[in-house]
Amino acid sequence: MIIEKINHTNDVKKLSKDEKSILCSEIRDSIIHVVSTNGGHLASNLGVVELTIALESVFDPLKDKIIWDVGHQCYVHKILNGRKNELKTIRKIDGISGFPKIKESKTDCFNTGHSSTSISAAMGMAKARDLKHQDYHVIAVIGDGALTGGMALEALNHVGCTQTKMIIILNDNEMSISKNISGMNTLLTRLRSRKNYRRTNSRGRKMVTSIPAVGKVIAEVVSKGKNAVKQVFIPGMYFEEIGIKYLGPVDGHDIQEMESLFEKAKDFEEPVLIHVLTKKGKGYYPAEKNPALFHGVSPFDIKTGKVSSKGKTYSHVFGDTLMQLAKKNQNIVAITAAMRDGVGLHSFAEKYPERFFDVGIAEQHALTFAAGLASNGMLPFVSIYSSFYQRAYDQVIHDICLQNLPVVMCVDRAGLVGADGETHQGIYDMAFFRIIPNVIIMAPKNFQELKQMMEFSIELKKPVVIRYPRGGESSILMKSHVLHLGKAEILEKGNDLTILGIGNSVSKGMELSSLLEKKDFSCEVINVRFLKPFDWKSIIKSIQKTKKVVVIEDGTIVGGLCTIVKELLVDYGLVDVVSFYYALPDQFISHGSVSELEEKYHLDVDYIYHDLLEVLEKK
Repeated sequence: MIIEKINHTNDVKKLSKDEKSILCSEIRDSIIHVVSTNGGHLASNLGVVELTIALESVFDPLKDKIIWDVGHQCYVHKILNGRKNELKTIRKIDGISGFPKIKESKTDCFNTGHSSTSISAAMGMAKARDLKHQDYHVIAVIGDGALTGGMALEALNHVGCTQTKMIIILNDNEMSISKNISGMNTLLTRLRSRKNYRRTNSRGRKMVTSIPAVGKVIAEVVSKGKNAVKQVFIPGMYFEEIGIKYLGPVDGHDIQEMESLFEKAKDFEEPVLIHVLTKKGKGYYPAEKNPALFHGVSPFDIKTGKVSSKGKTYSHVFGDTLMQLAKKNQNIVAITAAMRDGVGLHSFAEKYPERFFDVGIAEQHALTFAAGLASNGMLPFVSIYSSFYQRAYDQVIHDICLQNLPVVMCVDRAGLVGADGETHQGIYDMAFFRIIPNVIIMAPKNFQELKQMMEFSIELKKPVVIRYPRGGESSILMKSHVLHLGKAEILEKGNDLTILGIGNSVSKGMELSSLLEKKDFSCEVINVRFLKPFDWKSIIKSIQKTKKVVVIEDGTIVGGLCTIVKELLVDYGLVDVVSFYYALPDQFISHGSVSELEEKYHLDVDYIYHDLLEVLEKK
């Protein structure tokens, strides 16, 4: 097998054309096999096999800087750079990451995980190179979906005006996680036709030149007018006009053609954008047919392409509930940022297309757009993953909360998300939303409470945050009482111990209570419900009674529920209270399954139970 020859960086350079072709098939087989077992990003990686091989045949990843935008398409890169034997551990706890990580290899020159960052980072590296009088190439590989992000467009503008020597490879597969909807996508659609134009132009020139006596003269006249024609018919001039040399489009599955263009790009002293056309999911029919499903996919059956069922999720409940609410209220609109299916809005988009807005990978725009809608009588529900809300923090403060506008910010994938690792764990939102004035923060303990909170948020006519986890609800049955603004919910009464939980952690509190009651400890379990406004009266009353408090949350120990309770104990002088805090540490959390990470960071019920029991029995 050819893949056996790939053990170190730059081994791919030693292969012949035919060997590289065979290697493509072997790499695809390897990736399909691993992802079918581990889950992961399949379609994007299958689409860049030839592109990665061509790129690393021409450039030296140990010297040159290659930045993969988003980074979920780096599996091929990892195989080519000494990690093929570790691929089976990808996304597993203590295994290699599904994204570039500088701690893994010198060939991973920049950590990525969020979209639209590569051009900015690449320009910074290129400027550092120039200032230090060094000699290496800097290449940013960015997808057409990521190019819709405002940061990418800001970077393009800066690159063009400074004429920084660097290479931008536009991996155009006509596909982000959800269908691209943007003016940039319209531009790229027109650009894709340029390949046909070039072929037609080449054939036409040969025909005209072959005309006896006058052929060459006619060709020269036509050539003089070519740039004017390009301005009208070839949108690639957009990049040229902002100062970036445009090359392409080129077939992203033709290694030789790409290698030739990459070698040409090396010689330019100005910024170059190479437009590469690839097919997402290439080589595996189910992924080619449904690239969105196989973007970030659970384990699946290779023969049938059938994906393991996840069951009903909070995202599904959110989408179904919003459809019901929209039927009653014509002012409700739904907004997401290139994650229609991921956040459960597929059916809403089909039923209410005029009230559904997918703004592309543009979270900042999504929030200010929502503010504009809200300021004119609409009721926007904005659904974005927790880790992506980080990208629009100023807009939440400046455009929504400062004006006290009724925007419902639905925070999907809150808490640990597992295998995607540091860049995707949703563990900071409680901390960073909590300090903003005017905002109301809620977290449901189950599906029923999510529905209640969505209905309740309509009545509030204020900025609202509703955070909920990835996946399904707990199997523990918990009745939901009527919601009252800023009021916690006492699920069980007790005298020996106060257990506080919020959102996904409430079920752990119930489970702990059941276990401790068998040891004759009477527990008062409180579903905090509202992080803001906080029901300090009910909670202080319970703590004063029991003199012992346990706080459990799926966020960071800094700034969230644990911090609020610590502040309360200090404010009320409750120095004699025995307190236990279970949250994620003040550090970035790597990849692994949610259950493995909870065990690692002592958030599993078994650890908490034995930890509490050891102290309580002594007391």
